[in-house]
Amino acid sequence: MVHNSQEKTCFHCGNTCDSVEINFDDKSFCCNGCKTVYEIFSESNLTAYYDIQKSPGAIPKINEGKFDFLKDEQILEKLLEFNDDSIQIATLYIPHIHCSSCIWILENLHKLKPEITSSQVNFNKKTVRITYLSKTTSLKDVVLLLSTIGYEPYISLDDYSDGKKHINRSIIYKLGIAGFAFGNVMFLSFPEYFEVDEFWLDQYKPIFRWMMFAFSLPVVFYAGRDYFISAYKGLRAGLLNIDVPIAIGILVLFLRSTVEIIFDLGQGFFDSLTGLVFFLLLGKFFQQKTYSFLSFERDYKSYFPIAVTKIVSETEEIPIQIYDIKQGDRLLIRNEELIPVDGILIKGKASIDYSFVTGESETISKVSGDKLFAGGKQTSGSIEMEAVKAVKQSYLTQLWSHDIFNKNKEDAFVNLTNTISKRFTISILSIAVISTVFWLFYDASKAMNVFTAILIIACPCALALAAPFTFGNMLRIFGKHKLYLKNASVIEQLAAINTIIFDKTGTITSNKKSTATYDGTPLTPDEERLLKNTLRGSNHPLSRTLYDILKANDIVSLDTFEEHIGQGVQASIKNNAIKVGSANFVGKKELQKSLNTSVHISSNESYKGKYTFYNSYRTGLSKLFNDLKQRYDLAILSGDNEGERENLKKLLPTKTKLLFNQKPADKLEYIKYHQNEGSKVLMVGDGLNDSGALAQSEVGIALSENINIFSPACDGIMDASVFHKLEQFLIASKTAIKIIKWSFLLSLLYNCVGLYFAVTGQLAPVIAAILMPLSSISIVVFTTIASNWAGRKLV
Repeated sequence: MVHNSQEKTCFHCGNTCDSVEINFDDKSFCCNGCKTVYEIFSESNLTAYYDIQKSPGAIPKINEGKFDFLKDEQILEKLLEFNDDSIQIATLYIPHIHCSSCIWILENLHKLKPEITSSQVNFNKKTVRITYLSKTTSLKDVVLLLSTIGYEPYISLDDYSDGKKHINRSIIYKLGIAGFAFGNVMFLSFPEYFEVDEFWLDQYKPIFRWMMFAFSLPVVFYAGRDYFISAYKGLRAGLLNIDVPIAIGILVLFLRSTVEIIFDLGQGFFDSLTGLVFFLLLGKFFQQKTYSFLSFERDYKSYFPIAVTKIVSETEEIPIQIYDIKQGDRLLIRNEELIPVDGILIKGKASIDYSFVTGESETISKVSGDKLFAGGKQTSGSIEMEAVKAVKQSYLTQLWSHDIFNKNKEDAFVNLTNTISKRFTISILSIAVISTVFWLFYDASKAMNVFTAILIIACPCALALAAPFTFGNMLRIFGKHKLYLKNASVIEQLAAINTIIFDKTGTITSNKKSTATYDGTPLTPDEERLLKNTLRGSNHPLSRTLYDILKANDIVSLDTFEEHIGQGVQASIKNNAIKVGSANFVGKKELQKSLNTSVHISSNESYKGKYTFYNSYRTGLSKLFNDLKQRYDLAILSGDNEGERENLKKLLPTKTKLLFNQKPADKLEYIKYHQNEGSKVLMVGDGLNDSGALAQSEVGIALSENINIFSPACDGIMDASVFHKLEQFLIASKTAIKIIKWSFLLSLLYNCVGLYFAVTGQLAPVIAAILMPLSSISIVVFTTIASNWAGRKLV
């Protein structure tokens, strides 16, 4: 399940969650509420639900012909995100998504149709991303299934082309009806407000009261029906959501008022009732506007610091940001690099791993002229491709947050929010009942007002908004300062870190400033050409550094290419083969181990020589480590030899652990050891050899310069230019946690004050309806201002 790295509000369970998924029984859920729904419902229940929906009279019969246009190949080309061999992926806009039950049903479509392999809901955007087997089903079949269970997609090709979606204006219509009714009911109530004793008014008083009843009907059964639907679904699922007390309040006011006019006991509370619904809807409308204005979605407000190599001519290649890719650009995709945009294969042997997109790990071979899809990873050397469209950044964000690559890291603060909200609802219902019983004996005229005001004023939605808006704004601020985090839970994990482990090559050293000298037998022109093209296909920092140092040679296609992580690369053209890497990898037995980092070369199994590198460390490295040593345990793990030990001892604090000759597996085991000792580990690496260590650590950050390191193994990507700000990012993460705690306290104080006035009968339901959304907006504003203030320290 993917929720596009954005905050998600479950109106059904009443909790606002971020993009962190909760994994349970090998399933993923947007929040604890949806997890609870899964625990309550079984597979048979879902099937029964589907059967009920198909039963005669349950829903209108679906006209299959209306979706015949989905058979058209040109239309499918616009709607499908991915279309290769047996798998297709489409994201459909579904206006009727509104609660956690909707999410649960839509994310379990595979139980209704086995050909659907996965379905992921984005609640904020009301979309579901569906992956299905195209050999046994079609997009039309999927759409018909959705329509049958009551979730018909809205499909407009014009909207899809422009990247727009249909706007649901139902809240505006409901707000208009509630406002019209509220105004008229208030007007009809004026005579009784002032207790005017006039014959004509007294004579027609029953008519006025029944007119108020008539005006209240569309308010209760149309404008306010969402509260009843949500409350009903929550109770049916065994959940007490925040709409339960609101629905009870509306129902009590309506029934009490109706009884009063039927038995001529009074005018009822139709003015409070219509005003209550009007102000609830008005508050919801302004909340949506506020949240839209304070949108923290990374899809459109940030980008990843990844570059791809653009081929300008046969002898010139330049790195460009993926946002700058245009249709027709010729791109170089190296081994293990992600394809950032749809395109056509021009040169090279492509072996594409689409598991990043589909979850299927089997590689697919492509030949020149075949179409390549964004999100695929090249696994056998370098290829050249031509872009057929610009990059859709939100698609890459969605890939990065794919379920397949998510680690089981529950967001403790979101769970705390869920727990507080649920317990809060139960407590408020108890207080409301006890207070109402008291007022029935003390002053029955105030009992209903007290009951309704308590249920409304103490709505826990403000509590649920604190964490996602704080984390969401911090995500935006971090992105502005070139640290791009996968989701909001990473911020919480950063705040808990007590150990930081760094890779050396390409992380604390700068590839751009490194130099190298060659020692050995001179290479022939053919060997130089083969070496250059072999290095061209690798993404290892040393390969990239040496590739930039060597003079330009003709670009040719390799017959074979293979990269051995942690050892080296080998390639061949016709009868010539070359190996580049460690001494053991190329078959050289060193009599005396060099203390400097070296890359050895062999040609046709004959040892040729080695390039020795002289590192240049990043600016501000020494100051950063001295600042970090006050709060964190520090270590450097390097796959290189110990040649730089003495230099590092001079640069870094004395307590910094230095470990050399570490293979990728050794780094991972070292992190495991520290975690078993109770450490919370942040790993900073280059994103390739360190992928295992990045995935094992609580937080893995890959450092980027001008290479495409878009990797699912990492939790964040940091631009190399802000490496010296690492401590500031960690401090800002801790500040975010403090902001959430302050938000909880402010919300609790607000509710205590509101409850006091409600319980003592001093707060009318209409005033409570006005104050309830204001409390939510105030929390959003507070968290936004506070997190912006915390972000200023990053400048």
